[in-house]
Amino acid sequence: MAATLCVNPAGTSGCYATIGAAVTAAKPGDRINIAGGQYAEDVVVNKPLALIGAGSGSTIINAKGLANGIYVDGLDNAGMTNVLITGLTVLNANFEGILVTNTSYIVISNSHVASNDQSLNYAAATCAGQPVFETNEGDDCGEGIHLIGVDHATISNNEMDLNAGGILLSDETGMTHDNLITANSVHDNALDCGVTLASHGPSPQAPSKLPYGVFNNNIVGNSVARNGLVGAGAGVGIFAAGPGNLTFGNKVIGNTITDNGLPGVTVHNHALVPGAPGINLNDTLIVGNLISGNAADTEDAATPGTAGINLYGVGAYYGTIIEQNTIVNEDLAVVMSNPGMAEVHMNNLIAGKGVVNLGTGVVNASMNFFGCAGGPGTTGCGTVSGPLVSAAPWLSAPVGSAPGTGSGKGRP
Repeated sequence: MAATLCVNPAGTSGCYATIGAAVTAAKPGDRINIAGGQYAEDVVVNKPLALIGAGSGSTIINAKGLANGIYVDGLDNAGMTNVLITGLTVLNANFEGILVTNTSYIVISNSHVASNDQSLNYAAATCAGQPVFETNEGDDCGEGIHLIGVDHATISNNEMDLNAGGILLSDETGMTHDNLITANSVHDNALDCGVTLASHGPSPQAPSKLPYGVFNNNIVGNSVARNGLVGAGAGVGIFAAGPGNLTFGNKVIGNTITDNGLPGVTVHNHALVPGAPGINLNDTLIVGNLISGNAADTEDAATPGTAGINLYGVGAYYGTIIEQNTIVNEDLAVVMSNPGMAEVHMNNLIAGKGVVNLGTGVVNASMNFFGCAGGPGTTGCGTVSGPLVSAAPWLSAPVGSAPGTGSGKGRP
């Protein structure tokens, strides 16, 4: 039968004085109630249990000078599962606020994760002492919350701010899949994306020589604002950067994505090598989001103006579906720059340029509202540009209002 342990800063009334001591004493499945107060710890969780704070306003892990605030270590504890973390604030770690490796069915909820990545050298874009199993980190050296090799997690109702980046899902030590990121507020993380799904090179400790994959994850109903303004970060970034990287079947649904330092939803591939494994960025679903006021993409993926969604790739990817989004206050609503195919339908594309194809791919963009009844290119409407874009028929009223289609013929 599971037991309940308690922690308070004084170690009184039969409670432990540190969270780490309670974790050591706990048996799998136990519950640890953590009273209000400050705890100067890097808490390592090596068994299934529940860490329950008294609320994020009162129970604070201050990891100043320490690696992480909380590390759920499934990498060294095979079969890690069923961990709950709730009601905490986690601050000031050198690397991640909360790091989770190789764990199934973890829940992180109702917590505040802020001001982590303290060991970051901004000029060199490195973090001295970062674990070797974290590859391809660049200037973020982890995030507020970082999931590696994690499946069936629920990350909900948390606030992530003032970290280098908000939430990162990557695959250095195992497949990261079927996770739910929902109802979080991710804002003002200066260097990187609010939410990142990125396939990285495998850890030197991993048996695989190829990336494991980041797939079938669900980013639903979050508020993602003002991230990546100092560095270069999207609201939601979906990346399979080079040969063998696998980031597919992910869903971005019902989020509010505003005022970030790259396009609101940014999908990137940057390199292919002849004879090397290809990339998989297929089957991304972007549905029902409000996207507004984000910046232009930069470097090789540059867009000719601010953009709501940018689909960039040296390699082709397919199955991208963009539907029922409202994209406003952008120069460009949807930008396609990869040799694959995208389906863009039933969106409100209230931008100077509704759909722009900069590459050789195909964009099926029928049944969208371009800002006025007359359709793309008419006075007051956005435009469609580039080869292999089909925009007819279009909607004569915004999605969600009275139905109607225009009479456009062929490509504009």
